[in-house]
Amino acid sequence: MSGLLKIGIVGCGAIGSSLAERILSDFRKEAELVGLYDIQIQNVYKLANRFNNMKLVVLNLDDLINKSDLVIEATKAESSLEIAKKTLSLSRDIMIMSVGGIIEHYLELEALAKEKKAHIYIPSGAICGIDGLKATACGRIDSITLITKKPPSSFLGVPYVIKRKIRLDSLTEPTVIFEGDAFSAIRAFPQNINVCATLSIAGIGPYKTKVKIIADPTLKHNIHQIEIESDTGKIITYSENVIHPDNPKTSYLAVLSAVATLKGVFTAIKIGT
Repeated sequence: MSGLLKIGIVGCGAIGSSLAERILSDFRKEAELVGLYDIQIQNVYKLANRFNNMKLVVLNLDDLINKSDLVIEATKAESSLEIAKKTLSLSRDIMIMSVGGIIEHYLELEALAKEKKAHIYIPSGAICGIDGLKATACGRIDSITLITKKPPSSFLGVPYVIKRKIRLDSLTEPTVIFEGDAFSAIRAFPQNINVCATLSIAGIGPYKTKVKIIADPTLKHNIHQIEIESDTGKIITYSENVIHPDNPKTSYLAVLSAVATLKGVFTAIKIGT
């Protein structure tokens, strides 16, 4: 690789801001942060001002993509597909954080990436066990179940919760608020359950992957438990994650997972499947 990898970030919320900071501090020798874009332009100016570099401000998505070798999407599920399509169409690589937004079209995006000789990076996010899952997927997987437990505050404002009149503030014990397939879970909780989209893409798809979501008032952390049954045996993973300090809907591990994915772009030794 000649020169520095030019990275642009779409989305200046908690995740985008954290990743911008890590790129500037941890990847100075390998990468250059060339732009920030957000549909709420005040967020862009605020973040650029935090870094004392107003040259990072980009006022439209196309300009950001054209400035970048790699675009990091850190927006919302309803935006990630369009961002991914535009990025890949211009033969740029993309890292997708809002994986739930592409779950219906990931095969289409894969074909577009191959055509344009670009790459799609999907970090493992706030879950463990993706390496094992990718390995078992080379054989036969019989079932995958994800059990997610979060504090009730994580689900505030979610239309699914509001429509069903679930009183989050009155919960006194762990309560199952959703049970079904991953596709339905993503539709119901687009900002809370990106992990099940990642799990589905790596495994047996969103319709065969089972999901249970629990609002637990006794928790201070987000918990994800995965159970995989296959012809190679049984895998059970359990992760108890610190909530991102600026966004209770996500785990801080999701940010570090993206940092680790980026690190993998530059390292000569590749560890894991």
